[in-house]
Amino acid sequence: MSQSSKPTCRIVRPGQTYDGKQGFSYFEGISAEAVGSTGICMHLLTIPPGGRAKAHKHATHETAIYMLAGEAHTWYGDRLEYHVIVRAGEMFYIPAGVPHLPANLSDQPASAVIARTDPNEQESVVLLPELERLVPI
Repeated sequence: MSQSSKPTCRIVRPGQTYDGKQGFSYFEGISAEAVGSTGICMHLLTIPPGGRAKAHKHATHETAIYMLAGEAHTWYGDRLEYHVIVRAGEMFYIPAGVPHLPANLSDQPASAVIARTDPNEQESVVLLPELERLVPI
């Protein structure tokens, strides 16, 4: 962020990646760390063929996903008892505190724009290892 205390507009060109607690590498985007945002973050994610996240939830923050390419299977719910396939061109909403586990079961990469109401992208991630065995893919 600039030396000025007054917020300003910024262009972000995703290039560098970081490894999230969930088990995926994300392209850095809009976040408190990158641009000084205070209420939102937005990143790009490409899930490789066969990629699977760790079961997790975002304790106090909502998530909105827009699939750019491919498709992602997501199991969600207290016991990951629900399943949805999010395809390119579709949006998916995950309320705060809902456990979920996304995976790419195809042989093609799946790419998405992910936005959360947490400006510090990894701050509210809570891993749920006790749910891992419930999705045996």
